[in-house]
Formats: sequence, structure tokens, C-alpha cells
Amino acid sequence: MPYVVDFDTVSTVGLESSPVAAALAGLRANEARYFKNKYDHVFTVEPASDAGPTIDWVHRILAEERGIVISSRPLEATAFQVENIRMAYVFYENGLSINVMYTVDESGKRAVGFKLSDGMEVPAELASFKFARQKSKLAGTIRGSYFVIKNEY
Repeated sequence: MPYVVDFDTVSTVGLESSPVAAALAGLRANEARYFKNKYDHVFTVEPASDAGPTIDWVHRILAEERGIVISSRPLEATAFQVENIRMAYVFYENGLSINVMYTVDESGKRAVGFKLSDGMEVPAELASFKFARQKSKLAGTIRGSYFVIKNEY
């Protein structure tokens, strides 16, 4: 069942099995606030069991672009389009959030972003990335990195 992420009252609904559930919920709420403020989009997630095509698309891009296979279990995902940008998010049990920003226009920006919840270690499969720190009232310290997508998906 879809869940509308509330960034005023942060909830761990759907993320309870994560050892960093509160920080992951804050990270998810931070994303919801961003999309509401920038695009007036209501950020809604669904359980991983209902989001197979979205998770498969994200995992295919990771595998084909960089040979990355995420070892943690996906908990939730969402896919939507704002303006001419196709977005997909997957939230993982270990506290990782992966997003794909895929501009529909051929000359547009396309990238995969990684965000680590406060309190989690860098997963081994992402050890080669450099992570920048950012402060968030909702999520504490977020560490993020990204790479540019080169192929068509």
C-alpha cells in the first residue's frame, strides 16, 4: 500500500527493520520536503514487494554503468516524473538511499545519487566513491555521492 511521506512528522513506517530506521526516515522525509518545495510533488513510496519494476530499473543502471550490485535488501521505492525529469528512489535496509535522475530530453542531465543515513557505514560496494557531507534538520548528517549515467535506459 502506498505511503505518503510526511516531512512535518517523521515516521519510520515501512523502515522499521533498518538498524538506522530513524535516520533513514529522516532522509526519506528530507527528500519529500525537497520535492514538495521545488515541484509541489507529494512524495509517495511503496513497499519493495510492490515496486519491482522501479527497483529492477535502478539495479540495471547500477550494474550496467558501474558493475555495482547492492547487497542490502530494498525496503521501499518510488518512481515519478517532475517536469521533464524521471525520478526513481530506492531505500535500503542498511540505511542507503539511491536515486536516479533521468532527464527525458536527450541532452539532459542523467545521474545516480547515493545518500547514506546518519550512523551507517559506507557499504563495501560503494567504497570507491567519495562522499560529501551535508547537514539536514530532518536527517542529521547526510553523506552523498553520485555518478553520471552515460547510456540510455
